[in-house]
Amino acid sequence: MHVDFIWFNPFFVSPQHDNGYDIADYYRIDPRFGTMADFEALVAGLKAAGIGVMLDMVFNHCATAHPWFQKALAGDPYYQAFFYLRTAKPDGSLPNNWQSKFGGPAWAEFGDNHQYYLHLYDPSQADLNWHNPAVRSELQKIVRFWMHKGVKGFRFDVLNVIGKGDDLVDSTSPEQENQLYTDTPVVRQYLRELNQATFGQDDATITVGEMSSTSIANSIAYTQPGQHGLSIVFTFHHLKVDYQNGQKWTKVPYDFKQLKNVLTTWQTGMDQGGGWSALFWNNHDQPWALNRFGDSQHARIKSAEMLATSMHLLRGTPLHLYGGRNWHGKSQLPTDVRLCRY
Repeated sequence: MHVDFIWFNPFFVSPQHDNGYDIADYYRIDPRFGTMADFEALVAGLKAAGIGVMLDMVFNHCATAHPWFQKALAGDPYYQAFFYLRTAKPDGSLPNNWQSKFGGPAWAEFGDNHQYYLHLYDPSQADLNWHNPAVRSELQKIVRFWMHKGVKGFRFDVLNVIGKGDDLVDSTSPEQENQLYTDTPVVRQYLRELNQATFGQDDATITVGEMSSTSIANSIAYTQPGQHGLSIVFTFHHLKVDYQNGQKWTKVPYDFKQLKNVLTTWQTGMDQGGGWSALFWNNHDQPWALNRFGDSQHARIKSAEMLATSMHLLRGTPLHLYGGRNWHGKSQLPTDVRLCRY
């Protein structure tokens, strides 16, 4: 087995409300992780060993501490157009009834001007308005900057929720609400644009898209050769087989038959459609697979061997987690996974 890439979780300047996924400066390294000189030495050293560097690009949202949001808050209309700002409904209620994936309403007060800003995640993470060409141009500049630093891989966080409609209508159910902003057709258009303006100009660059609640058809469209999209997609359906009532942090036995069916369905569908998947059991957002799908108390080593074998015999690109979170939910290491080939 040879390691092709090391993917690093975000180490950019951040207030760390979401373990670095709330980025306040996409061009600077947070001093707690080192300096730009350290990073350049890292890239050079890994390149000499035949290993590429993959960076985590969080482009659905930025930190409310980011200068874009702060300038918008100060009243600059140019930067206000970078975000989804809406006034309350005539009855004084929030602009719509969407819920944050982190719990509670997806809207927070925007200063004291009777407006609200959209945040699908934490209130410290304001959703960027990809409908604005200036936003897309700024994000392309960021990718090019790191490509010039020698970065050969990019992992794009929650990329398939960037296509929210301008109307931001109320939802009728949690399932229907998810469909209002997930995998909308414009996502592929924006992805092709990003591809052609940045990483698509270098055939040696590999890209991974984290796809929340996506489908096989959309995953094929994102990764099928010739579509000017991504190299690989992250999907999470196989890791939801031990969710009680759809809740992630629950301790219930996993459904083996469901796990088998999910893996079989996705493997078959992606193969037939020419798509490409990431293969993984663990990442920074997941409880440890060894405790979920194995017997870590009585057969730890055999369980780990079983999980590794089952993953490596599937079709796709294996990713291995190094690091993770401690008991307080903080990232122990900025390094997430290694992408491997055989």
